Amino acid sequence: MRYPAVARAVAWTVTGLSGALVFIALLMPTTLPALTVETFLRIPVEAIFGAALLLLLPPVSRRVVAALGGAVLGALTILNLLDIGFNEFLGRGFNVVLDWILLDDAESYMKDSLGSTTATAVSIGAVVLALLVVVGMALAVVRISNVMARNSAVATRGTLVLGTVWVVCAAFGVQSVGGQAFASRTTVARVHDRAQRVGKTLEDERKFAKEAKIDAYGSTPGDQLLTGLRGKDVIFTFIESYGRAAIEDPRIGPGVGTVLDRQTKRLREAGFASQSGWLTSATYGGSSWLGHSTFLTGLWIDNQNRYRTVTAGDHLSITRAFKRTGAWRTVGIMPGVQKSWPEGTFYGLDHVYDSRELGYKGPKFSWSTMPDQYALKAFEQLEHGKKHDKPLMSLNILTSSHQPWAPIPKTIPWSRVGDGSVYKSIQKAGKDPKDVFTDSTEVRTEYGRSIQYSVNSLIDYVLKYGKKNTVLVFLGDHQPLARVSGEHASRDVPVAIVARDKKVLDRISGWHWQDGLKPGPKAPVWKMSSFRDRFLHAYGPNGGAGPSPSASPSEKPSGKPSGKQTKKPSEQPSEEPSASPSKK
Repeated sequence: MRYPAVARAVAWTVTGLSGALVFIALLMPTTLPALTVETFLRIPVEAIFGAALLLLLPPVSRRVVAALGGAVLGALTILNLLDIGFNEFLGRGFNVVLDWILLDDAESYMKDSLGSTTATAVSIGAVVLALLVVVGMALAVVRISNVMARNSAVATRGTLVLGTVWVVCAAFGVQSVGGQAFASRTTVARVHDRAQRVGKTLEDERKFAKEAKIDAYGSTPGDQLLTGLRGKDVIFTFIESYGRAAIEDPRIGPGVGTVLDRQTKRLREAGFASQSGWLTSATYGGSSWLGHSTFLTGLWIDNQNRYRTVTAGDHLSITRAFKRTGAWRTVGIMPGVQKSWPEGTFYGLDHVYDSRELGYKGPKFSWSTMPDQYALKAFEQLEHGKKHDKPLMSLNILTSSHQPWAPIPKTIPWSRVGDGSVYKSIQKAGKDPKDVFTDSTEVRTEYGRSIQYSVNSLIDYVLKYGKKNTVLVFLGDHQPLARVSGEHASRDVPVAIVARDKKVLDRISGWHWQDGLKPGPKAPVWKMSSFRDRFLHAYGPNGGAGPSPSASPSEKPSGKPSGKQTKKPSEQPSEEPSASPSKK
């Protein structure tokens, strides 16, 4: 060899990098805040046992085991990276049974938000990176095993020393600078945890199938449903990502609070009254359809298996209850739906207007296919403003407050909305989503502005087009992602009912909601799944007379703020992905 010194240096460098790669993989956390230097200054027990096993095996078996072990470690590393991404965006880890479909949704989201070229490049890069991680980790472990075999005496002594140190540190509870156990067994614990979660996911599917068959209102005749709302036009509206943080976070709340207070006053002056409270959503940061279905069916739907189970059955949703009465025409306004949505039949909707049927000729605003004001104006022209032989019940999903919160539409005179072409200049003058989404301060500001826009659009619509028989129920589907709402934000979302007829709100006096559109810190907090039964009772034949469905202790008014929680979102019940009315 012409340059032996260079060759030795290269060889030791490759060996060192291989060792570092394996140690990083064994100690990698699953959340971004835990990705610190202290996390990697520990001794992984898996490395000690792996080294001992490789030293005992004959050459051929050693190479096979090393390659397979490295590939498995590479796969676990990819799962850890997915955990980091999911915890950052959805406040939970990656579910290996249910979440693969969301990767396709993520690509669609990137195309809508960042452009097709960027999305394609990122997707290709992700696939290449995954292959490199698996292959590279396998080669790294094989490299280390070969070096150990050539230096078996040194490797054996080193393994014994590290093993002894690990046992002593574990016995005495020695901690690293960051407060973590110096004697790490992270990978073993994580594999065990994943295996348990797979088992729980499969078991949950069986249990929920039985739970979904139990329905307190499933056999109630139509003439005994919603008698307290007969003759009313009832509008159910979800505002995307409208969470508690929008009202209570000091970096976001002042602007949103001002809008809510102003619109409450305008409603009052126009003869409308309003009351509001809090609901704890089944989802966080995304997967809006899980929140929608939880609210409408009265079942806790926090993963995709549950969603599929309930929508494949006949559990009574609030919207289907309206359909069953035969007293309402039922429609859905779904600007986020960009392909067929068979769930419309499950929800009892006579007709669903998706993004293709709303007549929009303007530009998309990142993921959102059209501004909320346009969707509401289309609703007025297509359904609400027309004469019908029966009142209207509508399910409206507003999407302008969907991440990445740039560019944001502007409220314009209703007479100028037209076919949406007017929004071309507004969209062009808006901010670049890449600039907003990567700036932690800017993203909160623009999120708040998007909520203000959505609320203003909705209440302006009611003030302009609402009638004496109009009843509006609107709420958020989930909190925004942790980068906006905070690492310890609750899953609470605001909910409000607006009506001109005083009797409508009299029927919910037992709910102890607060006056106005902005619920305070002492307003009641219920699980979102409890709303259906409360609503059907309040507006049923005995509403306001008989007792309401009982609340669990956590749902009763406590007089204490509940905007924070003791657990991080990732430690809460999980939510899973799907093609949905408000997602890809």
